[in-house]
Amino acid sequence: MKAALLVLALSSAAIAAPFKLTSPDFKDSGALKDKNSFNAFGCTGDNESPQLDWANPPEGTKSFAIMVHDPDAPTGGSGFWHWVVYNISAETKSLPAGAGKADGKALPKGAVQGNTDFGAPGYGGPCPPPGSPHHYNFTIYALKVDRLDLPMPNPTAAIVGFVVNANALAKAKLTGTYARKK
Repeated sequence: MKAALLVLALSSAAIAAPFKLTSPDFKDSGALKDKNSFNAFGCTGDNESPQLDWANPPEGTKSFAIMVHDPDAPTGGSGFWHWVVYNISAETKSLPAGAGKADGKALPKGAVQGNTDFGAPGYGGPCPPPGSPHHYNFTIYALKVDRLDLPMPNPTAAIVGFVVNANALAKAKLTGTYARKK
């Protein structure tokens, strides 16, 4: 009996912890703060990207990409891309709050921000129409390549997403919500 429990304990210890994305700024399925919301189109936030932390990427991870998407946006079904960051080195385990500034200076060396649906690189915070909260899916991808080989300069978020998914070993998602107050 003791031997069976020891084998069970050892086999449980051998199972790797799941790839996980977290933030001290919001909990999964919790509300994003006003400081994270956009500052235009009737919204008055600080447009500050939240801090993101990740752990337990799979073996073989050579880089990361982060994509933030609002599937609830009234865009005829395509949703809305709020942030696209790729070529994040495998040694990186977090991005600080505010890393999504358009100039990219707060990102790790070599990381690239792609164009969002706001038409430019950098984090573009939530600014949904008044009413029900929207969901903002922050997804990190562990990639099997050091750098993405993108087929064109200034690719759309959809093109980046296609290449990211083609090179993904694993992904982890953290969802925030946001509702405009007026």
